[in-house]
Amino acid sequence: MGGSLPITAYVRTMNEASRIQAVVRRAKESCSEVLVVDSGSTDNTVALAESAGARVIVQPWLGNGRQKRVAEAEATHDWLLDLDADELIDGDLAIALGELFASSEPEPGAYRIRLTTVPPYPKGVVWNAVRPDWRAKLYHRHAFQMPDHEAWDQLDIPAGTEVGKLSGRLLHYAFLDIGHQVTKMNRVSEVRAHLGNPKGTTSLRLRILFGFPIYFFKKYIQHRYWTAGVYGFAVAAVIASNRWLRDVKMYELYLREQGVNDIREES
Repeated sequence: MGGSLPITAYVRTMNEASRIQAVVRRAKESCSEVLVVDSGSTDNTVALAESAGARVIVQPWLGNGRQKRVAEAEATHDWLLDLDADELIDGDLAIALGELFASSEPEPGAYRIRLTTVPPYPKGVVWNAVRPDWRAKLYHRHAFQMPDHEAWDQLDIPAGTEVGKLSGRLLHYAFLDIGHQVTKMNRVSEVRAHLGNPKGTTSLRLRILFGFPIYFFKKYIQHRYWTAGVYGFAVAAVIASNRWLRDVKMYELYLREQGVNDIREES
């Protein structure tokens, strides 16, 4: 059933020329449509996506959730597979998708898929022992819809709603090197800080003073980044700093409301 499943896999892109062909080609092995929603790439992402078999829509950036809503509206099929430009369907997941649609389309709903991180170094390593991230990535657009939100872009599944799980993995090539990871985390913390509550509350001050080791403990110990050795330690620290920086940036917004020291005012 390779390439014939009634699923539209969609991918948001912005300058993803180095990765988009692999993502599209792997998705095309299972899904009968791959839709790329490009937000204005200045490299050859669009041409490469089309050459790999994707249908491309150019849509100026609306926000994380809203960009996915464009894909939902434009998709040919009702069943949608939400992919990022750094996620590859592995062989076991391709088999699971085929089995799910083997006799007929399943009832409208959603299915969680395991994301497993593939670090850039060393070659051939997959972080199977790090706690996987299970996300509702396959869903029917008449049952669920991505949030109409600037930052949040994951399905909000109501409590008590039954959601299936698929075997196999999405291989998540989450970062190119530690510098790229820092850049991503800085960008994410900036967006989430502006969408948070920029008040100088006692709890926010306490999180700035004492939160980082707690955030790090959660990632390094509870999420099992310790199984990835020294590099896992470094990545866990960067992820924890993202959460901590959001607190600091929210506090900065609060302080900014009180006024800014500006050298121009001193001249």
